[in-house]
Amino acid sequence: MQTILGAGGPIADGLVRELRRTYDGDIRIVSRRPAEVTAGDQLVAADLTDAAATSRAVAGSDVAYLTVGLPMDSDLWERRFPTMMRNVLDACIEHGAKLVFFDNTYMYPRTSTPQTESTAFEPVGRKSQVRAHIATMLLAEQAAGRVEALIARAPEFYGPGKTTSLTNTFVLDRIREGKRPMVPVSANTKRSLIWTPDASRAMALLGNTADAYGQTWHLPIDPDRKTYAELIGLAAEVGGGKIGYTVLPRFAFAVGARLRAELREVHELVPRYEVDNVFDSSKFADRFPEFVATTYRDGIREILN
Repeated sequence: MQTILGAGGPIADGLVRELRRTYDGDIRIVSRRPAEVTAGDQLVAADLTDAAATSRAVAGSDVAYLTVGLPMDSDLWERRFPTMMRNVLDACIEHGAKLVFFDNTYMYPRTSTPQTESTAFEPVGRKSQVRAHIATMLLAEQAAGRVEALIARAPEFYGPGKTTSLTNTFVLDRIREGKRPMVPVSANTKRSLIWTPDASRAMALLGNTADAYGQTWHLPIDPDRKTYAELIGLAAEVGGGKIGYTVLPRFAFAVGARLRAELREVHELVPRYEVDNVFDSSKFADRFPEFVATTYRDGIREILN
């Protein structure tokens, strides 16, 4: 039994499809309101902030994938993420399930220094501190030998369907809708972006590779990092026309943060767009050379078409 804890988003749904396509066995989907993704999915309604419900959801699982995504709300993150991680760890320990934790890079330094699996955490901001805290909780249990786990860490998303990120929302979705893209902070810093279906495929592969456990893995990206100017240029080539863009300076986010709650939550992340983001996934590429990451050109083509 492979169990997805926190289903419903593009990463989790893609993970279900990949597990169904590639690996034998039963699949359990767990969320407050679970919905079938592929025929035969076992659906379990559970609130992961409830320890007993989490234990029941994990019982019988060989591998549990923690893929929960919460709205960009610092108060909510502080209340719920540590509790969910504690409950999931306890449930995996209780039932002998392996744990795959889908993580992000918020806790990494806001610099252009390449980010590897050994990069030390330097969280700045409430959401970054929460992410550092829950990753550290897992690492402590793993080091103590109480749980067999791995961390699958991804940079910012871009992708098809209901993918949400600054890059999709401000740039690529607007291009698809025929609107002028709005570039966060700088059009000339290199971005590291992961194609959401690649993240799902890679996480399924790691979860079903015995020697991947006990480690942190950077999920695979196209290593030919692009600036927003270059990404918009690719979109223009794919679409066969010129595309202009507007750069939103940092102060615009600061002003907006005073007026709109969603921009106030995003404001914590804005300094990361002032420098190159160099997310190094070479460890994964070396271990799984057969895995081919989607190129930015192909990803943008799929989004626009």
